[in-house]
Amino acid sequence: MAEIPLTQGMVTIVDEEDLDFLNQWKWCVSREDKGEENKIYYAVRGWRQGPKQKRICLHQLLIDVPRGKEIDHKDGDGLNNRRSNLRICNHQQNICNQRKQANASSIYKGVSWHKRNEKWEAYIGIGKKKYLGNFQDEEQAALAYNQAAIINFGEFARLNIIRERAWRQHAN
Repeated sequence: MAEIPLTQGMVTIVDEEDLDFLNQWKWCVSREDKGEENKIYYAVRGWRQGPKQKRICLHQLLIDVPRGKEIDHKDGDGLNNRRSNLRICNHQQNICNQRKQANASSIYKGVSWHKRNEKWEAYIGIGKKKYLGNFQDEEQAALAYNQAAIINFGEFARLNIIRERAWRQHAN
């Protein structure tokens, strides 16, 4: 593992064998803003092509991506550019691995507070929003989301990390 310095005092991590190739360029940090809690950073470089300024992400230079495919960072960290953390996917699979919405009423992905029922509602996006049920406990709703995510998204499922209290209740 090696680090490449970026602007704003940040670094990206890459495999040692990619270091010489990538160090031929100066890299900057770029932030993709998806709300206050959902800032994702990427290592990028720019170049001029005629009158236009172009930009490319570091991870796009590491993997030859077929047309219509994308690169997913398994751990959700856009600055972790080790090859073991990168995988080719389609757009839907990439979306499955996104973090929860920043403005959600729950701390968990796929869970929100239902005011009228005064319960936690679990749902999952499979093309459209699929209802998974109402729950007294926020953690139980998060567990329902996790189960549905594993079934529907497989290795691309970004699971909720459930507080210990919920796991004890679920085991009983």
